[in-house]
Amino acid sequence: MNIEQVIKTAKRIHFIGIGGSGMCPLAEILHSQGHNLTGSDNNESDTLKRIRALGIPVTMGQKAENVDGADMVVYTAALLPDNPELVAAKEKGIPTFERSKLFGYFTREYPNCIGVCGTHGKTTVTSMLTHILIDNGFDPSAVIGGKLPLTGTNGRVGKSDILVCEACEYKDTFLDLSPDVSVILNVDRDHMEYFKTLENLEASFRKFADMSTKAVIYNGDDKNTIDSIAGVEGKAMISFGKTDACDYIAKDIDWKDGAFPCFDVYHKDEKLGRVELSVPGEHNVLNALAAICTAMYCGATFEQCRNSVATFKGAGRRFEYLGNYNGADIVDDYAHHPAELEVTLSAAMKMNYNRVWAVFQPFTFSRTKLHLDAFAKALSIADRVVLTEIMGSREINTYGITTQDLADEIPGSVWFDTFQKVADYLKENICEGDLVLTLGCGDVYKIAKIVLDKE
Repeated sequence: MNIEQVIKTAKRIHFIGIGGSGMCPLAEILHSQGHNLTGSDNNESDTLKRIRALGIPVTMGQKAENVDGADMVVYTAALLPDNPELVAAKEKGIPTFERSKLFGYFTREYPNCIGVCGTHGKTTVTSMLTHILIDNGFDPSAVIGGKLPLTGTNGRVGKSDILVCEACEYKDTFLDLSPDVSVILNVDRDHMEYFKTLENLEASFRKFADMSTKAVIYNGDDKNTIDSIAGVEGKAMISFGKTDACDYIAKDIDWKDGAFPCFDVYHKDEKLGRVELSVPGEHNVLNALAAICTAMYCGATFEQCRNSVATFKGAGRRFEYLGNYNGADIVDDYAHHPAELEVTLSAAMKMNYNRVWAVFQPFTFSRTKLHLDAFAKALSIADRVVLTEIMGSREINTYGITTQDLADEIPGSVWFDTFQKVADYLKENICEGDLVLTLGCGDVYKIAKIVLDKE
């Protein structure tokens, strides 16, 4: 039985891991459409608070009885096959679908589905593009991996035929989607425990681009992206970047307050105007350019784009200001790959703080082992480095890697085995004029909340 048949008759849909960044927006959309939902998770989180606020019951801990009475079960690709709820659902004959199958169902419901993919920047660009379109009356639906401040949610249902969605390459799940327009931001070595080689990763992105029915909007300055789209034909090919060979070009980059980019946008030889961003870091030049040229493809004017990006202050967990402790600013960011840490910390170091603290939670043993030297190099950009235990998530530590191995590569770094100990250390050592950045895609933001006494 396919998902289209099941979803139309299901009286109750159960989400295993409903608090995940990929699961939460789909649950929000189904709820807004009137579906009866339940969910379970193993860790409390801000997304769970939002889910509960919608009136969706969430059970902590995953037990077989949680699926009793469900007509359909949705689960994440990160779930281990022996998960008791997944096993019980299959034993009871309840139709089960990995989240990408549900996501794919949504994308087929919209004639103009825009899939934003890439190793870095997906959430920021998806959020920025959605912000522009909502701001200018296009009323899109959206599935985002972080909270959009404009709506306070990860997902929304609009009344237009546009769906903006964040498309993740993990385990090829984005190949279950049906994009009309694919936006490829960059292609970098990640999820190598699955892809094994860069060639395999590029082949996956090529398939995604080839699936697009109308256009491919891509980073014309990124070699891996160029290699990935080689041979893709039969649709509009629109490039963005900083070099003159691109269709949309960012030129004359300058800095507001030392950290916030300003730049001119050209379409081929025509200067469209100057853009000022309210999010820091040079990496956001290309993020904004990708959002602008995609919004213009959807029918927005450059003036509309310029005005909207100026008011965009970031997505949830993307350089998100959380508060101040004794004169030190506390900011949270999702960066979990060395390239992301490098651009985030480089931006922070330009912001005229006395000291920048990097509080990093390594995510997965395989990624930590593979990128150990690169993690150490990127984190060393900060003035002070504090590490937590590795969050293994979906993995078992067959790699023999520990946080101590990473700490040994970063002179002066310290690490602790609990969030409370990290928070206590920070409260004893941070000073007025410091910036504390909690970094990682797990639940490291909880440290910031302990420091700020917001738990």
